Amino acid sequence: MARKFNAGYYFSEGFHSIFTHGFMSFAAVCMIVACLLIMGSFSLLAVNLNHTLGDLEKENEFLAYIDDSCSEEEARALQSQIEAVPNVSQVTFVSREEALNEFLQGREHNDLLDSMPATVLRDRYRIHVDNIEQMEQTTKLVEQVPGVAKVNAAIAIAQGFVLVRNIATGVALVLIGILAVVSLFIIANTIKLATFYRREEIAIMKMCGATDAFIQWPFVVEGMILGLAGALIAFFAQWGLYQMVGKVVIQGNGLSLFTMLSYGSMARNILGVFCGTGALIGVGGSLLAIRKFLQV
Repeated sequence: MARKFNAGYYFSEGFHSIFTHGFMSFAAVCMIVACLLIMGSFSLLAVNLNHTLGDLEKENEFLAYIDDSCSEEEARALQSQIEAVPNVSQVTFVSREEALNEFLQGREHNDLLDSMPATVLRDRYRIHVDNIEQMEQTTKLVEQVPGVAKVNAAIAIAQGFVLVRNIATGVALVLIGILAVVSLFIIANTIKLATFYRREEIAIMKMCGATDAFIQWPFVVEGMILGLAGALIAFFAQWGLYQMVGKVVIQGNGLSLFTMLSYGSMARNILGVFCGTGALIGVGGSLLAIRKFLQV
């Protein structure tokens, strides 16, 4: 006859065990909080860096200069052809007069510059791209459009943005993976210390005919509760830490290019990840810790 799953008993025993071994439970929760804060901080750094680089990518543009032999009407007629180029997201026409005004803005008045005719400059297009990684290929395609004399693009800067983003994402993923493994190992050993004091109780239950599952479930519940408790504490601690770092970024002039997302906009996802990771670490640590003591 199949044994009935008694969830009430398992949860009762799990809660009772937490308070019975209060110091070890406190140590386990502290370790979970510390591990989640470290992983969360690296993750938020990667998310914000990726967001900042994404904003810089949107602002990145290149110029396509129109041949001097084309009139302004002919130059404007090229817009549809440029917009048809793959990876081009936005095209803005800039006439000679507008280009001259932009050139003179912010410069000191000079008789030579003030008398400079607009005809010395070329009509041009300011072009934004969807994917900065394809900037070089896009500029080559735009340069092939009849009527485009040359293209001016900061390819090296675009490639630098992509390189920084890829490195930051890769480093963050590696660190998060390493910290997750280390966290699981630390939690398993922390819970193992608490389980060590109950080895005689486990041995007696085994000799009385208790199944491994019957013995494991209270420990699983205990680990899950500890994991969730640590996740909630880490969530609010991360919130306070994030706000402190945000104030430093706002006040720091050297960090003006770095933009931070609001914690509130990410709170639901962070809470879900923290709770899932905390519960997984707690349950996994409990199962690893009790496995040795079941071999009676």
